[in-house]
Amino acid sequence: MTRSTPNPLLAGASGDESVRLAAFAAGLKFEHIDPAARERCVDLFVDWLGSALSGRKQRAISAIETVARAMGPQDGPSEVLTSGGSSTPLFAAMINAAASHISEQDDVHNGSVFHPATVVFPAVLAVAQSIGASGQALITASVAGYEVGIRVGEFLGRSHYKVFHTTGTAGTIASAAAIGNLLGLSSEQMLNAFGSAGTQAAGLWEFLKDAADSKQLHTAKAASDGLLAAYLAKEGFTGARRILEGTQGMAAGMSDDADPTKLVDGLGTRWTISETSFKFHASCRHTHPAADALLKAITDNGLMAKDIRSVTAHVHQGAIDVLGAVRHPVTVHQAKFCMGATLGLIATHGRAGMTEFDGVLKDDAAKRFLDCVEMKMDSEVDSAYPNRWIGKVTVETRDGRVFDARVDEPKGDPGNTLSRDEITTKARALAIYGGIKEQTADEIIARSWSIAASNQVGHLGA
Repeated sequence: MTRSTPNPLLAGASGDESVRLAAFAAGLKFEHIDPAARERCVDLFVDWLGSALSGRKQRAISAIETVARAMGPQDGPSEVLTSGGSSTPLFAAMINAAASHISEQDDVHNGSVFHPATVVFPAVLAVAQSIGASGQALITASVAGYEVGIRVGEFLGRSHYKVFHTTGTAGTIASAAAIGNLLGLSSEQMLNAFGSAGTQAAGLWEFLKDAADSKQLHTAKAASDGLLAAYLAKEGFTGARRILEGTQGMAAGMSDDADPTKLVDGLGTRWTISETSFKFHASCRHTHPAADALLKAITDNGLMAKDIRSVTAHVHQGAIDVLGAVRHPVTVHQAKFCMGATLGLIATHGRAGMTEFDGVLKDDAAKRFLDCVEMKMDSEVDSAYPNRWIGKVTVETRDGRVFDARVDEPKGDPGNTLSRDEITTKARALAIYGGIKEQTADEIIARSWSIAASNQVGHLGA
């Protein structure tokens, strides 16, 4: 009798997906990248920098920096943006990654439901400063990280995001790809880096129910663990060759709907970094479509917050999965994952920015909406998600009128994007919010806009 051999691959996998993805990341050169994608990378870098600087005064970030400084050197080649100090690439990446995710203003790729900037740029900047890499090398490595991480997020699918925070999981692979490119890893070494990164990948949504700080740990560890994986691979450390599509790999343990074809979709021709969106509101991205739709309903119909009896946000199931547990937030950060709090700020202030969220727990007018906002799953919105994030709301007024409003592309999406002036304004405001003086903020942002032209990436001056 012949004993059958178990299939070592996930259903639908050819077995060469990880190999091809690693070869792409290792072989990517500046001249290979579409010029528009290079420009988009600079836009996203400046946008990310504002988010990183905004985290300077946050308690959770201070805790991570305190521990990092106790465990690592007090100085080094890599800039710590939260304090203006420096450390090794590992610890600088850890701190800066945590800092850039806490304000909920960092970028997002719709189709993968993944925040690339907060795990790619902290690692790349830290290593580039350490090895004296050029601005073009920084851009190339960053694009490699975006292209790999987004595809891994798309591959892991909607079922993965229901339990796992994709930025923590796919983000570890993204960081490894970016640093592997920057270090000049071979394709084989890059594959090993993926293996070591994937076996460390983690991040669970349970923290949100307790208003815990874990989300910042997700990005801190993704950036630093991916960096570690790349450096280990350079030293000959081996990792699983099929960490993504193997039957005991990431998708096997973390997804019910993984699609291996997503891993290699359009490599070198489809530049997913150009599909990435900016975040306009200082809240979870799942609140943005409804926030924009509510703002449209208010503006189009001359409504005031006091006129509104109730708001129904027609959403995709992913929004309910993430936001549904938060009805009455107890911290500012948890409020950013509450549809009622976000829409309450939109209704009462016309915006949901950093300052508005800082006061939301004591804002009685905005808090009224915690009990008059309802989310309902909408089949059209859900079918379009995650590639399109449609916003639809129904607003009922106290005098019985009913208004429907929708937006097909929230502010910040590629079809409704931010201009460079808007990016500068946003980054500057976030830097000042983090305690940076206005003149210093202007100088840092000006340097960041010219990062691609740098012969050697130095400190930005935070």
